[in-house]
Amino acid sequence: MISIVVPTFNEKDNIRPLLSRIHDALGDISHEVIFVDDSRDETPDVIREAAKTDTTVVLRHRENASGLATAVVEGFGMAKGDYVAVMDADLQHPPEVLLDMYAAMRAHADMAIPSRFIPGGSDGGLDIFRKIVSGTARYIGKILLPCLRHISDPTSGLFMIRRELLKDAKLSPIGWKIMVEVIAMCPVKKVLETPYSFHDREHGESKLSTKVSLQFIRQLFHLLKVAPNRGKGMRIARWSPKKLAEKKAALKD
Repeated sequence: MISIVVPTFNEKDNIRPLLSRIHDALGDISHEVIFVDDSRDETPDVIREAAKTDTTVVLRHRENASGLATAVVEGFGMAKGDYVAVMDADLQHPPEVLLDMYAAMRAHADMAIPSRFIPGGSDGGLDIFRKIVSGTARYIGKILLPCLRHISDPTSGLFMIRRELLKDAKLSPIGWKIMVEVIAMCPVKKVLETPYSFHDREHGESKLSTKVSLQFIRQLFHLLKVAPNRGKGMRIARWSPKKLAEKKAALKD
């Protein structure tokens, strides 16, 4: 079973399309979709309405908490699947890559990371400002944390991991970059990267801000002190688009 953790903040127009595309992507593969929601609009109402007819939907609405990373950690605690995926609700992370990540996990990866920066991938959904901010964050992270150095796209927030690796991890994330926290704090040894294309946001507004960027810097320096994963023994493998297609086809055999 796959548990898909989706942190939401004012994403009412994206919920139905997201669910439809998740179900289409995974088909008969058992899965649950865990929404951890901090919204101030009608998003939780939309999710509750969807849950009336969709038994895969789980909602945790938080009244007095906020922050993407803390929402994801709360979702980890609710997950029942052998594999736990994290993705945004805004459809910039295309739900179709869930099958890519599942194929990687079935190939015995500890963690599957779709990447915009390997052959077949693209970050075309970012404007020039966000590309500069994202690129700067990515390289600062690689400089400070050895466990990130050979991962091509460590800051996207789109990944799947074996749930057993989360059990004893002391996750206390600051801000938004939950994947960096997970890599640094969990005993991840084998990472498998697959190509994907980052998409334009279809509804709502980006949450990127100066505050988010400063929180990321704080997070990096905190992890520099406490992270048990220093990258020793980590293996990073990458699938070409052709190999990815073959592995996904094999899932259906």
